Amino acid sequence: MSMPIMAKATAVWLVDNTTISFKQIADFCGMHELEVQGIADGDVAAGVKGFDPVANNQLTTAEIAKAEADPAYKLHLKFNPSAVGEEKRRGPRYTPLSKRQDRPNAILWLVKFHPELADSQIIKLVGTTKPTITSIRERTHWNISNMQPIDPVALGLCKQSELDAAVQKAAAKKAAEGATLNDDERRKLLSTEQSLGAEAEPRIPTAIEGLETFTLGGVEREEPEKQYDADSFFNLPDDDGEDEDDEDTSR
Repeated sequence: MSMPIMAKATAVWLVDNTTISFKQIADFCGMHELEVQGIADGDVAAGVKGFDPVANNQLTTAEIAKAEADPAYKLHLKFNPSAVGEEKRRGPRYTPLSKRQDRPNAILWLVKFHPELADSQIIKLVGTTKPTITSIRERTHWNISNMQPIDPVALGLCKQSELDAAVQKAAAKKAAEGATLNDDERRKLLSTEQSLGAEAEPRIPTAIEGLETFTLGGVEREEPEKQYDADSFFNLPDDDGEDEDDEDTSR
């Protein structure tokens, strides 16, 4: 379903000027019902000026009247002949100027933690170019020494759902090609929900001190703990030996 332009401002106008339910406004503007309720309470979109959808040729008064009369009615965006035939622009994702400096760090994170992703997928996720990805993969980027891998979701360059979808697609492609995955690679190919819901794997202890056993009569038994005393740590000469040395010296 097509969304109205300036959806939040349109929702503000509908909340202030109509009796349409929050659910209807949320469905029409592509928002959550609680977000629309927040607009009505003044907690969301504070200071946003309402955008009249009737004056801007997005809704008709008859459509609004139908929605007010029937709470189950869904608003329909007014047909716009000038928008017919428009296609979504193809190419790299647009990245705001304020976030472009963080893009190499996001690429480094994707290359390091998700090497199964193709260059075309990385381009679609963060909006970069293939030469940039190649230079980061080969560590020939001019600023590679100052770069740090940072999650592109944390940087706001893509959504977690988009990243999970790309990883799942790469996993399916790798499985179709017959490639075998080890445990670490398989864990990386899981989505966030799957990885959080997985059970913790048993860990092998790195230190086995105190677990040594010995065989006695064909039965493994724990090795008894050695007993130490204070004298065993100090090899002090006897008093008699010291006296003899003193006598030899006096002579």
